[in-house]
Amino acid sequence: MERVEIPLTSNVGDSEAIRKCITAGYFYHIAKFSKGGMYKTAKKSQTVLMHPQSCLVEDLPRWVVYHELVMTTKEYMRTVTTVEGKWLMEVAPHYYKDSEVNDSNTKKMPKNKGKAMAELTKDYGEPSR
Repeated sequence: MERVEIPLTSNVGDSEAIRKCITAGYFYHIAKFSKGGMYKTAKKSQTVLMHPQSCLVEDLPRWVVYHELVMTTKEYMRTVTTVEGKWLMEVAPHYYKDSEVNDSNTKKMPKNKGKAMAELTKDYGEPSR
């Protein structure tokens, strides 16, 4: 940066703004944590893994943006940082649908909830407490 006379500055206190900028540039390289410790790319649902040398491999955040996919014995994401799913609607509403990035973990209870307990009670009597 010295060659083009741009001063280097650091903004450690606002890493979120930096990560949002990266997300805006790489919005098509998003992956969401899935079952089994793997990730699925947001649009194509391609199974990918965190590269074993990543500092995030112990943490495994819910959403990540990656620079590239590297194929060895498995397909790994390299140069990864954490993002928030809600940012995707801010930076790329033309690319993502709200249903694709909704971080709601609440699942609806099936209509026949309690049916299993009723069946057990009918067959074996009331459970002892």
